Amino acid sequence: MARTQTKTAAPQAIETVLWAAANKLRNNIDAAEYKHIVLGLIFLKYISDSFETKYRQLQQEEYADPEDRDEYLADNIFFVPENARWQQLVGNAKQSNIGVLVDQAMENIEHDNTQLKGVLPKVYARQNLDPTKLGELIDEVHKIDLDHTADRSADILGHVFEYFLGEFALAEGKQGGQFYTPKSIVKLLVNMIEPYQGRVFDPCCGSGGMFVQSEAFIEAHQGRIDNISIYGQESNQTTWRLCKMNLAIRGINAEHVYWNSEGSFLNDAHQDLKADFILANPPFNVSDWWNEKLAGDARWRYGTPPAGNANFAWLQHFLHHLAPQGQAGVVLAKGALTSKTGGEGGIRKALVDDANVIDCIVNLPAKLFLNTQIPAALWFMRKDRADTRRYRDRSEEVLFIDVRNMGQLINRKNKILTDDDIAKISGTYHNWRNKDGAYQDIAGFCASVPRGKIAELDYVLTPGRYVGLPEEEDEFNFAERFAALQNELNEQLAEETRLNAQIAEQLAKIRLNEVTE
Repeated sequence: MARTQTKTAAPQAIETVLWAAANKLRNNIDAAEYKHIVLGLIFLKYISDSFETKYRQLQQEEYADPEDRDEYLADNIFFVPENARWQQLVGNAKQSNIGVLVDQAMENIEHDNTQLKGVLPKVYARQNLDPTKLGELIDEVHKIDLDHTADRSADILGHVFEYFLGEFALAEGKQGGQFYTPKSIVKLLVNMIEPYQGRVFDPCCGSGGMFVQSEAFIEAHQGRIDNISIYGQESNQTTWRLCKMNLAIRGINAEHVYWNSEGSFLNDAHQDLKADFILANPPFNVSDWWNEKLAGDARWRYGTPPAGNANFAWLQHFLHHLAPQGQAGVVLAKGALTSKTGGEGGIRKALVDDANVIDCIVNLPAKLFLNTQIPAALWFMRKDRADTRRYRDRSEEVLFIDVRNMGQLINRKNKILTDDDIAKISGTYHNWRNKDGAYQDIAGFCASVPRGKIAELDYVLTPGRYVGLPEEEDEFNFAERFAALQNELNEQLAEETRLNAQIAEQLAKIRLNEVTE
């Protein structure tokens, strides 16, 4: 049962070397398909390594049975049946039926671990996956040098898994953004709202990046990961599987992360949940979200969102699930800060005046996202903005931060926020929000604005208007304006279809009357 370890470089080099090797073996398989092949093997190695570490411990204990499943369950370790163990697969990596063996291993692991049912990929016996290339890929994954402690193994493999998610998202481009939010954006959201303890909710959770970064934040601040519980929902089953594996590697309990094809609006998997923290990056400007079943829904407390754009449906869904003293940090298309289409301006006014939940708006730089060039902004909301033990009374103010000039290019098309950027932005917010903070406005960067001033500017929430950037620079973006016009056109086409149906119905009645007369 002993493993042969092949020494490689430091953890940072492991991920890049392994990525280069895996990419070289990809052949003609599309990145969208190949990610499940690679990530599935990384996950299989993780659970097998964790199992084998515990197995060896049990071998040394008197009266302990290394094949007793309950021994592993007690330590939250997945039980791996003998024919699914990593060393068995490595030993058969050169066999022509290795794809079948890996698929069988996945099925057997799911059978013995009900929490993984329907999660693991069974795609290794497919015709377009050359068995020789698969065997070479198994050998490459086997080279990952791991500590002999389960915690260190999980840390390294979790890091590799996260790195690969990002690289696959980059390789897939527009489609990749559907399952992956860039790490620097997630890190900024988490650092802003500081989810130390309580219920963390993401109703469009993708591959689980918000949850993983929340755990990383807690560990970085010497907190306890078991002080938070996570709740999630995802409408894409393939993405949900990635999420469950991603969280399992991190040792995060994903019991309340659900999948259904209808999505959060039509089939809310957490109807009674009131979350302490909401972190989310919903898809931008979704135009086909509406269903007549949603008319009069209790979530539309501040106005029914337009059928042609889901942005304000998401905002109200978040608020519906926010606890009385909860806080939310979410990403939305920048157009939501100004749009008046379909009553959106009225909803935004109600969020500022009636709900009084808008705490901070952050205008993001371009090129941060993999799947869209549409500009984006972060919304930070809190139901209770009055004086508390830790926070000062901000009920008559909103903080605006514009960071369009921040960030660092990583290639011609993409940019990230650096750790220094994240520290400056989150530090500004905390200094403004906290009782012991030392905040001051900085021209071109941040401004604390009375709600009355926002009313004077007709509830437009673009930070540039308030921090002192030129209005024309702040207001216009072709991609965003095009998306807004496209949504308006879709609404008008839908209205045309409805009216044509009414006209046809009336004409049919007229013809029927003529015949009967």
